[in-house]
Amino acid sequence: MSGPSTYVPKSGFARWFDSRLPLMRMAHDTMLSFPTPRNLNFWYAFGAILTFMLGVQILTGIVLAMHYVANADLAFDSVENIMRDINYGWLIRYMHANGASFFFIAVYIHMFRGLYYGSYKAPREILWILGVILYLLMVATAFFGYVLPWGQMSFWGATVITNFFSALDQIVPHMGSAIATWLWGGFAVGDATLNRFFSLHYLLPFVIVGVVGLHVWALHVPGNNNPLGIDVKGPQDTLPFHPYYTVKDAFYVAIFALIYLGFVFYAPDFFGNPDNYTPANPIVTPPDIVPEWYLLPFYAMLRSVPQKLLGVLVMAGSLLTLAFIPWLDTSKVRSTRFRPMMKQFFWLFALDCLVLGYCGSQGADAMLFSTSIPLVWIARIATLYYFGFFWVIMPLLGLIETPRPLPASIAQPVLGPAE
Repeated sequence: MSGPSTYVPKSGFARWFDSRLPLMRMAHDTMLSFPTPRNLNFWYAFGAILTFMLGVQILTGIVLAMHYVANADLAFDSVENIMRDINYGWLIRYMHANGASFFFIAVYIHMFRGLYYGSYKAPREILWILGVILYLLMVATAFFGYVLPWGQMSFWGATVITNFFSALDQIVPHMGSAIATWLWGGFAVGDATLNRFFSLHYLLPFVIVGVVGLHVWALHVPGNNNPLGIDVKGPQDTLPFHPYYTVKDAFYVAIFALIYLGFVFYAPDFFGNPDNYTPANPIVTPPDIVPEWYLLPFYAMLRSVPQKLLGVLVMAGSLLTLAFIPWLDTSKVRSTRFRPMMKQFFWLFALDCLVLGYCGSQGADAMLFSTSIPLVWIARIATLYYFGFFWVIMPLLGLIETPRPLPASIAQPVLGPAE
């Protein structure tokens, strides 16, 4: 879809440089003249928003790393020093902490948009799989970062999550315990664990940048999907990325940034846990240990299963399932806009994820005794629907559903019938 290059060097130096290292040509072809479907809507702006948030997280993270001390005895105090004594340290820290939440808000919208418009279907399978890899890298990076403040929830969150590996002992004796000990750097979460998590938290964002490059590359081979889910038929269906979408994306990035900064300045602790303002204490366990909000649905799946190993496998399977979606959806129509039955199941799936998130946010007692129907049973039903949506509903609907007629081209609904 990208077609031949339209870059023309405008000086002798530009021609010399382009013949040896065509960076300007690549930038021109991928960010300026790249032909883009003319019907992309607001939901397609979240790729640019995610790029913006990744930049914010890397820049603020580098500044924080200059002052953070990865030592179990000093980590908590070093964070307090950043907040109180470093010039604008409070701002950098709040931008980084809230940036993680807004990063995940943007990535979830991006993923649900891809699901709704069928952006995972051929020929974009690799694009989707790279997106799933990016999501898993984000989850790992966020978990390692959550441990670094070394508050109560940081310490006990690290203890609980890393202990999940011990469940693998039921498959291969001592394997899970060996993995947990390797992660800890000892026989319990401590100073060595903090050093390792700090190193990984600093490293993984640069790995994410590399995979983002592959993600963009994989996008530019087949070109963008679009809300109609139909292929580009010719030049009448596209517009150059610049200035049409650069301006549009910049506008939505600015709106997103305003909302993000509103939380940074007026509700900086909205997404945080108050227990993390208490220094880590290995002999005092918090009443309820819960992860950050963006991992709550998977945590609810884990807790809905009474057997530890099975719960870990269910949680891992829910993440692994995402990579198989391109082959689970058997419909020949990409966009859910033209699939009335799929549309209903999709919105039910979105509600299902919210229900799982709510169940995951509740304490152990609330899960078992809070209502006439214990939340643990609601979480089990929601978990079954999560897997059923991908492994049963998607394959069956693709075979039995009659989709609505598709337009002949992208230009037809945008520009109207040809004269």
